[in-house]
Amino acid sequence: MADDTTPQPAPVTGSSGPSVNAIRIARPRKRFDTATGFGLFLTIALIGAALGISGNLVAYYDPAAVLMVIFGTFTITAISFSSDDLKKSLDIFKSALIKYVRRPSNMARQLLDLATLVRMRGPLALSQVESELRKDSFLYQGVMFIADGYTADEIKRILTQDIESVIERHRRTASIARRAAEVSPSMGLIGTLVGLVQMLNNLQDPSKIGPSMAIALLTTFYGAVLSTVVLMPLAAKLERNATEDVMIKDMILTAIVSMARQDHPRKLEHELNMILPPGERVRYFSQ
Repeated sequence: MADDTTPQPAPVTGSSGPSVNAIRIARPRKRFDTATGFGLFLTIALIGAALGISGNLVAYYDPAAVLMVIFGTFTITAISFSSDDLKKSLDIFKSALIKYVRRPSNMARQLLDLATLVRMRGPLALSQVESELRKDSFLYQGVMFIADGYTADEIKRILTQDIESVIERHRRTASIARRAAEVSPSMGLIGTLVGLVQMLNNLQDPSKIGPSMAIALLTTFYGAVLSTVVLMPLAAKLERNATEDVMIKDMILTAIVSMARQDHPRKLEHELNMILPPGERVRYFSQ
């Protein structure tokens, strides 16, 4: 199976185009996002080290504060969304730490291989590489539209709607994380008020003032850490991953429409380079 994370040279294309056996569609590779994982771990470790240096770590744990802020944040966030939204978001939340990696430049070369094959041998040649096309469900769906005789405009309309659905799903998931990031400091404030009320009710008993004040301060601390360290970076990462996913799908859409129109692959190369970031642009025919 082709490795999608390393540069792959374009196959030599002669008058008959690339051979069917040369067509390869690399599967996305599952990879742990070290930037997210390491950043989160290091931040929590630094905060823990600072707390340990300044005092006893046990002093920064309070069950009541945990219940109000951490569990309260997630229950309040759940109220803001439907159960279907929350269920669908779980898989995308996982992608913030473990995501499927595809190098855009490699995907562009693979799409240009397919376009060259179609240009030289016709759309029916795609049936000979069906096993490779099935490695990407969105690409396979588009190719099946070509085989079924859909026009380029019809294919573009259908696949664009699919992409918009993907964008909306990612947007909802990121909005869940952002909503939780908004709620957690508010829950910390509620905990602070609860602690202050407890303290004022027990002014006659000095032994209870300290624990009440601890709840008031710890809930604010928990809310700030949960929002700033975990939820806001998670939302930003989800939005970035969504952008990368949509870019790949836009490339596939462009290639499918080009093949349906029987455009020259050189034109497709230019269109794909318009989508790709500067560092990922390909030189397929000018190598």
